[in-house]
Amino acid sequence: MIPLDQAVVARLESYGERFEVLVDPDQAMRIRQGEDVELEEVVAADSIFSNAAHAERASDESLLKVFKTTEFEPAALRIIKKGEIHLTSEQRRHLIAEKRNRVITFISRNAVNPQTGFPHPPQRIELAMEEARVSIDPFKSVDEQVKEVVKALRPLLPIRFEELRIAVKIPAEYAARAYEITTAGTLEQDEWQKDGSWIAVVRIPAGAQDEFYDLVNKVSKGNAETRIVERMS
Repeated sequence: MIPLDQAVVARLESYGERFEVLVDPDQAMRIRQGEDVELEEVVAADSIFSNAAHAERASDESLLKVFKTTEFEPAALRIIKKGEIHLTSEQRRHLIAEKRNRVITFISRNAVNPQTGFPHPPQRIELAMEEARVSIDPFKSVDEQVKEVVKALRPLLPIRFEELRIAVKIPAEYAARAYEITTAGTLEQDEWQKDGSWIAVVRIPAGAQDEFYDLVNKVSKGNAETRIVERMS
């Protein structure tokens, strides 16, 4: 469990009853976004309160009325997932900044400028977000907000989400490390050649081109052959 001084209140009001759980805001957000997190890592106390500030516990009667159980875990999870999480100003700023960076990274990695075929640098995306006055919601998932952000940016930046299928050939002397390049994408097909070389087709987000080519060059000491087979929007 987390220390009490690091916890905030997650609150759910239903059927005229109020229920509160003390939670770590970052871990609670992970649960809200569908991640599998142990409840012990999220809560500061294994109690459901009607008023956490006064340490007043919710009655069994009220728990049964709303949750159909008096067990802590199912009730707490519902409060975290469906209720409101009350953050301090500092906690809110921290979560917004973290979520903003994740949105920027996602767009930079997965989208390109269709006029050039290259990804937009994160700094350019961030400046465009400031110009478009994009607001980030700390409680919405990255996937949800990427759609909203891209819609706001399109009048300022040409953006297209794209994946690449890239054919790669690694010479025999470097082929022992060939599978390392698949960490940058998805291996679609591969084959060992009679001369010991390795050929493959790897699918990557278009914005990850530099990362992928750097990895290929590292594995092959610059001796690999690569070719873009297909661009997929």
